[in-house]
Amino acid sequence: MSVSVTDRETDSSAPCTLTILMPVRNEGINLRLMLRILRAIVDVPYEVVIVHDTPEDDSLQVVSEQPSDRTLRTVHNTLGHGVVNAIRAGVAVAEGRYVLVFAADEVGPVLAIEDMLALMECGCEFVSCTRYAHGGRRLGGSIVGGLLSRAANRLFRWMARSALTDCTTGIKMFRRDRFDMLHLEARPVGWAVAFEMAIKAQLAGFRLGEVPIISIDRLYGGKSTFRVGPWTAEYFRWFIWGLRQLRKAGRQGPDVLVRIPAATALGGRAHM
Repeated sequence: MSVSVTDRETDSSAPCTLTILMPVRNEGINLRLMLRILRAIVDVPYEVVIVHDTPEDDSLQVVSEQPSDRTLRTVHNTLGHGVVNAIRAGVAVAEGRYVLVFAADEVGPVLAIEDMLALMECGCEFVSCTRYAHGGRRLGGSIVGGLLSRAANRLFRWMARSALTDCTTGIKMFRRDRFDMLHLEARPVGWAVAFEMAIKAQLAGFRLGEVPIISIDRLYGGKSTFRVGPWTAEYFRWFIWGLRQLRKAGRQGPDVLVRIPAATALGGRAHM
């Protein structure tokens, strides 16, 4: 595996708890805002790994403007285009005990990071956010994409006996030392790899966690890459594969530990 990495200097020597891995494609506007929010909210030793496909990506200009700091790194993904390869490239250089796969254009899920970390510290090995249960919501984005996502997740949970309520969301956290057990095979189409990860985490018997989020798609700038035809075909492929494999396993899967964010996030009190 070959990736090109750029480090930014710092004298910090604290062990890294969390790697926030962000695949980007010209997300300069959103990334500038996201980095500020992360500095204000995340209170554990962390690093941000920005994975880009081309040296012309406007996200790199934003990184160059930040204070010199090893907590912010860029990775030139040379493994092939798409989110699945960006994740592989990012995990290959990650230093955190936990890895959070995150989208630079979604502000809402930032509020869930603390709760996701709490679940990991409670023994979870794979934590997924959910837009469709426990008070979670989805705002913005493609209307067609939103309808397909909601319907597919509900149907998959019922038919495949999935333990997770929102397998397709791209906001996932996992233990770095468990990543190789997922054996990612998704084609580089949208965020289909997130669906694959949720299925395989259940098949591997990982201890699962779930945190509801208010997902706000593409708050500023850029264009969604959603394409009905290619995305539907790839997600449907994983829907059928996951349905067969989870039903073949003959069980509903591991129990899911749920943590509800504080009142400021979703109108309820935090609990597990």
